[in-house]
Amino acid sequence: MDLIIVESPHKAKTISKYLGKQYMVMASGGHISDLPEHRMGIDIEHDFKPEYVITESKKQTIENLRKAIAKADKVYLATDPDREGEAISWHISQVFKLPDGDIRIEFNEISKKAVLAALEHPRRININLVNAQQARRVLDRLVGYEVSPILSRKIKNGLSAGRVQSVALKMVVDREREIRDFKPEEYWNIAAVLFKDDVPAMLKCDFNDIDGKKTKVGNKQLADEIVNGSKAGRWYADSVKRDTSVSRPHPPFTTSTMQQDGASKLNLTPAQVMQLAQQLYEGVDIPGMGHTALVTYIRTDSTRVSSDAQNEALAYIRSNFGDNYAPVRPNVYKAKSGAQDAHEAIRPISLAMTPESLKDKLQRSMYKLYKLIYDRFVASQMAPALFDTLTVHVNSVSDKVYGYVLKGKTLKFNGWQAAYMPAGEGEEKSGKALPDIKEGETFILKEMKAEQKFTTPPARFTDATLVKGMEDNGIGRPSTYAATIAVISKRDYIEKDGKSIRPTELGETVCDMLVKYFPNIMDVKFTSDMEMDLDRVEGGGVKWEKIISDFYPDFKKRCAMARFDGANMRQKPEETDEICEKCGAKMVVREGKFGKFLACPNYPHCKFTKPYGGYVATCPVCGKGIIRKVSKKGNVFYSCSGYPECDFIAWDLPAPYRCPKCGGFMKQVGKGEKHRYVCLDKKCGYSESVPVKEEGGSEE
Repeated sequence: MDLIIVESPHKAKTISKYLGKQYMVMASGGHISDLPEHRMGIDIEHDFKPEYVITESKKQTIENLRKAIAKADKVYLATDPDREGEAISWHISQVFKLPDGDIRIEFNEISKKAVLAALEHPRRININLVNAQQARRVLDRLVGYEVSPILSRKIKNGLSAGRVQSVALKMVVDREREIRDFKPEEYWNIAAVLFKDDVPAMLKCDFNDIDGKKTKVGNKQLADEIVNGSKAGRWYADSVKRDTSVSRPHPPFTTSTMQQDGASKLNLTPAQVMQLAQQLYEGVDIPGMGHTALVTYIRTDSTRVSSDAQNEALAYIRSNFGDNYAPVRPNVYKAKSGAQDAHEAIRPISLAMTPESLKDKLQRSMYKLYKLIYDRFVASQMAPALFDTLTVHVNSVSDKVYGYVLKGKTLKFNGWQAAYMPAGEGEEKSGKALPDIKEGETFILKEMKAEQKFTTPPARFTDATLVKGMEDNGIGRPSTYAATIAVISKRDYIEKDGKSIRPTELGETVCDMLVKYFPNIMDVKFTSDMEMDLDRVEGGGVKWEKIISDFYPDFKKRCAMARFDGANMRQKPEETDEICEKCGAKMVVREGKFGKFLACPNYPHCKFTKPYGGYVATCPVCGKGIIRKVSKKGNVFYSCSGYPECDFIAWDLPAPYRCPKCGGFMKQVGKGEKHRYVCLDKKCGYSESVPVKEEGGSEE
């Protein structure tokens, strides 16, 4: 029996469905070895050699894999087809001392055809891909371990910095300051509403020029001159231009554009988009179909698709839309500058699996994302949309010639828009016919409109525009966009105002300090060039150690300068209206390993503390308040405020008293009318409704 090792159990389940009993498929659960958690693990003196250790949580997985490898006739490594996947395969081969040879298989989609084809063409592990990932990991570890303590000492305890995340933060900070520094400028919009005997609708045209020279209207005096002069003039069509404009379809999704549309159209964060897309790629349980993968690999910067996929799409388009919706030749999209183009674009594995057929079989948000991917791919293979356009230059002649422009556009053929409309583009519909206007024809002025306006500052970033900005500036790669935004958000360096992203005061302080001491790391071009260097490592053009050795000396010097510089930017603790019960001082907000709490500013003379946000329940042991806390791994738990005198702790929000049936602890579930106390002992089964909401409410 042959053994295939993949990253995730979901992927293993999908692949197992396509293979016979001669194969066993197991999951490693990601990396089984990595840099140590509590020390740098980089030997700087010996070519930055990384120290890899067995991941503590993977010891049982490793033991299970070791037993399976010992029994297997042959082992194949089928991790994801990217740098991270290649590195996982390499680590597996190192830990289990697998023989050098053709043990690596890869596929762009988890379908029976693709998996069987991959097994027919195994290859060796690509050490250049491994080294590119290794270089990124070492770089990020060096920056994180060296810079984070400096931030903690100079600004606030517990802060951390990342190489790519810090540049993304700077983009947000720079935009916010651009908005603050913006000086609005006055301008005027001037429009004329015209009437023509044989045209039933009024014709609106916008001011454009004086005596043929394009004119910007920046004050009321000029606006009044134009309005008065135009009113006194004779109106006629100076030139008429009719044309057909072509709107070509957008290419199929890359990781970046999928995240952008997922944010704009579905109101999902990039991290949520990637989580759902990962499930669609690895496979989900579908009634009647079993565990099935629905889309191709989701981390890609390519717009390329296979000829088989194009042919399937053209057949689908002809069948469902008509022959005129299929282009004469398949659409091919040019790769973006700097794209790795290693994988196909994101597309459905099979167009036979339509969104409509899966609507009631997929979780709602997963269905919406699948439909987005499906429709975008189909549209990308369709014929262009066509529009009839009309541009009329209208003159009003008095003391001067005041020029206006009338524009019209109507849909002639919807083409690809029949399948998909990108975010931010209003759907064009076939409207009324464009007016029949001939050169030299005259008009009657019905109304003049002059409106004072002021220029507006640039918009704040949203999830979608920040991802686009990162991609346009070469910051990170498709696999890192979502994680980068999630990290700076989790660190409280940025915050959301609706969909808009703005920096926090802490984020601006961190950014300023990093710019002061580490201008290279915070430079967009430097970060972009580093990504290109990593691409060169992947291509075999440069050794990964050289990338690090070129970077490190200046970085080391700047770290030393930052440490020895006595200046700091420590933030003053936020003062509250809460009064210390022991000494009467106004309490301040501080942050500990379990999150925020209120502390007396007179520490260490006064050590009184209170939970931030108040107590959420009553302790069933001593009757004191229960505090909601968050562990290092992000898990919520509940602890008695009377610790250490009372050591009650629970994962569920506790009820204020013990179970009257068995004497055990109870938890709170539900909200409002569904709020109940439920015994933790399932064998007991006691449950009671809570008619009156307890202090702090309840949680599921």
